[in-house]
Amino acid sequence: MSEERKIILETQNVSRYFGALKAVDNVSLQIYEGEAHAIIGPNGAGKSTFMDLVINRTSPSEGKVFFEGKDITKKKPYDIANLGISKCFQISQLFPKLTCCENVRIALIKHHNKIFDMLPKKESYLRDECRKVLAMVGMQDHMDDSARFLSYGDQRRLEIAITLAMEPKLLMLDEPTAGVARAEGYEIMKMIRDLAKEKDFTVIFIEHDMDIVFNYADRISVLSQGALVTTDTPERVKQNKFVQEAYFGGKL
Repeated sequence: MSEERKIILETQNVSRYFGALKAVDNVSLQIYEGEAHAIIGPNGAGKSTFMDLVINRTSPSEGKVFFEGKDITKKKPYDIANLGISKCFQISQLFPKLTCCENVRIALIKHHNKIFDMLPKKESYLRDECRKVLAMVGMQDHMDDSARFLSYGDQRRLEIAITLAMEPKLLMLDEPTAGVARAEGYEIMKMIRDLAKEKDFTVIFIEHDMDIVFNYADRISVLSQGALVTTDTPERVKQNKFVQEAYFGGKL
């Protein structure tokens, strides 16, 4: 990965303290435009908190966050979303009583600043657009299915569809394959990589399955106890002593 590539996201000495606990400790990281960047580390390493600091869901105690060269550290989360950063959370953020189409439609309305009329005559409102978005994740046949009755894997796909409706420049995914079989996890990550190339957006993802990480990440950042251990290509990260001991039981 060339150092000359454009940097889309940068954190400079970002920290987050909860009392004496350093959840994120002085992390400086650069994310290149168009890459798939994995963040790994043991439980409690600060991975999810780091993502929350990027979108100001949790405010940094110290440091700054830059998106496309602009300081977004103190911007409101909805303003950051409007700039082009979307996040899929580890815990489902769906509206379970709504259909897949209705879930996606809410995102479309928000993204395009449209107005929704709840009257029955408006049930077709943005329906074609919803179908196109759901087709990106292979969910077009579930348009009218209630979100709560979907399999967990399909719920993850629907969450990704909702973020895609926002036309992100940067898509952040917190354990997108958690709770699904490995084969389906591979399918989901392949789908995300293919969509990222087709729609030209950057991906940051947290993942515990090392097979998925090393197969689908262009670069990997390793966190431990809130601090950044290393950032490098998958091949080089595999040779890192901390990674070998934490994930592979010693030297490969």
